[in-house]
Amino acid sequence: MNSIHPTAIIDPSARIGEDVHIGPYCIIGADVEIGDGCRLQHHVTILGPSKIGKNNQFFAYGSIGQQTQDLKYQGEPTWLEMGDNNTFREFCTVHRATSPNDKTIIGSHNHFLSYVHIAHDCVVGNHVIFSNNGTLAGHVTVEDHVIIGGLTAVHQFCRIGTRSITGGCAKVVQDIPPFCTADGNPARARGLNIVGLQRAGFTHEQMRALRSAFRKVYRSGLNNAQAIEELRAGELTAEAALFVDFVAATKRGIIPGGKTPENEEE
Repeated sequence: MNSIHPTAIIDPSARIGEDVHIGPYCIIGADVEIGDGCRLQHHVTILGPSKIGKNNQFFAYGSIGQQTQDLKYQGEPTWLEMGDNNTFREFCTVHRATSPNDKTIIGSHNHFLSYVHIAHDCVVGNHVIFSNNGTLAGHVTVEDHVIIGGLTAVHQFCRIGTRSITGGCAKVVQDIPPFCTADGNPARARGLNIVGLQRAGFTHEQMRALRSAFRKVYRSGLNNAQAIEELRAGELTAEAALFVDFVAATKRGIIPGGKTPENEEE
């Protein structure tokens, strides 16, 4: 049975699943679909067209599925699509795409802390954590198991590779390869995300292969094309191949390297 507060305003075209809680002063717009088990605390706005999966939690004052801030937008139907088991803390904002029939896409099992902003046409994977005030500009891709540090700002069209992490207040203007730690203004690759990989159960062999690939790209003095060619000439583990393929596919370029005392041996 659903629990809908009498002060909530729900458009007749909205589709509400089973066991959904909609708290005081929430607004559900036209062409919104909310899956089973979702929880809207209070003063949450969800506009459409948006498809919200199951068991998502929205804390107070969130604005989800609002129209893009892109000045090119002319009111065409654009979309937000979201998976299951996501948490959005206070004052989070998620915008729909800009171009007709395009989508902003958010996966499942993500945690968005207060004041996070996901702009138009972004793609966020699964098991991602955004710390407070993490901000994505338009057309950003964030792969699985990424951690975005507090107040990190990511430029349009950047890609954030799987299991990477950014430091607080990082300014990201180029792609961050998988498995890396990025920090600074502008952000630099400080080394591998050693603690994150250890917590994820990566073996010594996997870590050794990633260290080798990282050093070849960032510490050998070769340009990216030369480093990729040398790495692909040898045997690559699945993780190292993922790192190499990401670097090879970059369009904005990857963030530059930069050592800190903590990763001097990386």
